Amino acid sequence: MLQPLFACGDAVRVVRNIRNDGTYPGQPAGALLVRRGSIGYVRHIGVFLQDQLVYSVHFLEPGQRIVGCREVELISADAPWIPNRFERGDRVITLRTLTVKGTVAAAISAVGEVMAVIRDSTPIHYHVLFGKRVLRVPEEALEPAVTSSSSALHSLEESC
Repeated sequence: MLQPLFACGDAVRVVRNIRNDGTYPGQPAGALLVRRGSIGYVRHIGVFLQDQLVYSVHFLEPGQRIVGCREVELISADAPWIPNRFERGDRVITLRTLTVKGTVAAAISAVGEVMAVIRDSTPIHYHVLFGKRVLRVPEEALEPAVTSSSSALHSLEESC
């Protein structure tokens, strides 16, 4: 039987942006529902596909939303929190040359795509795909890859 990490009434923080997967009423699929770092309170605990715990979390910030969150998306509200600059799917460029065993794996200004956020280290690291190779890169070695479409999307997200 699955043992929940959190109980009803516990304050929790989401560690990644929560977007509508198509099941949240009144919002289009893909719409940002809750921003990473937001704190909410567990209202209900359920099971999805018999092997995943899902928490109904009430976020008091603007919108007063109750959103379903998987356990991997949550930490205790009083656990240390370091905000990350990038999310899975973000396009980034390197600020320095990245090497593996002395061989250049990604040149300075190489464009990559964030595949995962590694939060269990300080500073935060990312798994970034450069071509066909995934590298673990510290946050300070990356900056956003700016394109006309990403600028428009960023502006849209900021207004939500």
